[in-house]
Amino acid sequence: MSDSVIDPVELTAALVRCPSVTPLEAGAITLLQELLAGHGFECTRADRGGICNLIARVGPKNAQRTFGFNGHVDVVPIGDAAAWSVDPFGAQIKEGILYGRGATDMKSGVAAFVAAAVAHRDRLGQGDAILITITGDEEGDAIDGTTAILEKMAQMGEAMDVCLVGEPTSPNTLGDMMKVGRRGSMTAYFTANGVQGHSAYPHRAKNPVHAMAQLMDRLARAQIDQGTDQFDPSTLAVVSIETGNDANNVIPETCRSTVNIRFNDAHTSAGLTTWLEREAAQVAADTGVIFDMTVKVSGESFVTEPGPFSDMIAAAVRAETGLDPELSTSGGTSDARFIRAHCPVVEFGLVGQSMHKVDEHVTLSDIKGLTRIYGRILEHYFA
Repeated sequence: MSDSVIDPVELTAALVRCPSVTPLEAGAITLLQELLAGHGFECTRADRGGICNLIARVGPKNAQRTFGFNGHVDVVPIGDAAAWSVDPFGAQIKEGILYGRGATDMKSGVAAFVAAAVAHRDRLGQGDAILITITGDEEGDAIDGTTAILEKMAQMGEAMDVCLVGEPTSPNTLGDMMKVGRRGSMTAYFTANGVQGHSAYPHRAKNPVHAMAQLMDRLARAQIDQGTDQFDPSTLAVVSIETGNDANNVIPETCRSTVNIRFNDAHTSAGLTTWLEREAAQVAADTGVIFDMTVKVSGESFVTEPGPFSDMIAAAVRAETGLDPELSTSGGTSDARFIRAHCPVVEFGLVGQSMHKVDEHVTLSDIKGLTRIYGRILEHYFA
């Protein structure tokens, strides 16, 4: 396997120096577009809603086999700058470790698959193609990111046969886990509408706080399921209860609460919404307090059944690291939730222990190792 003509460490550092906090592009997409175009990739922008997105292809559009890579270059805010021991966007390297926001999540992953794809470019057969898709809206609402890319691809007649998302999936050591699915995620926002009154005369009011506490207790105590073959049990977390009431002698008129549900493939967001409505209706009947509810769905649960695609990735990981990666569906959401409707999708990438944290970092050896793994995956796929 020949050495990459792109140094993935240098590319990671260049991307980290772009302060691309969602929704800012800050030069990251432009850098990749110019780099890939310079190496013979046909580049198309899929910008939408102020978000910059990139589609880059090498090989024929009507290829018999098209391997896809997907990733993002937007990052979360740095938080308290004074808490960082380094410049969050300085890409400083100390003792074999590169520091900076996005170093792990996931500019190093993008750099690794770009380097691997460029290295493999000249070895593609006449019927082979590599398609790289990169968004600037994964850490945000994800409304105008990978969804915009997929819509643009459909307009262009572009398609991937399989897709590897380069999210940091390894818990402890590069190669110990890949993601073959993700839980669904939804957030429900409740408003309890009661009757305001004096706290000394509670019988003259309808206390929305009491009603909300009763509803939240019902939801928090509920066992949604016991898990499925591929997933752990679904979870519900009450994340806020608020009234905005500073007076201790007033029963407020309204109370608001928010719950987040991470659900497995035993459920759909529609089914869980019906359950939440039923629980709220029961408390309303008991208390006389009326509930309003709105729901935001971040994604449905999905799983890519283990098979040739995941086996191929595992073989490449094993050849490079000696590890057999665990096939997992744990964690939060990723853009794989959008790609799964387009083609089979698996996630594999670096160790994610420092992502979103102060002094986020990645080892140089892991960046190089991941690049070699991605290179092996391409060799196996196009063999």
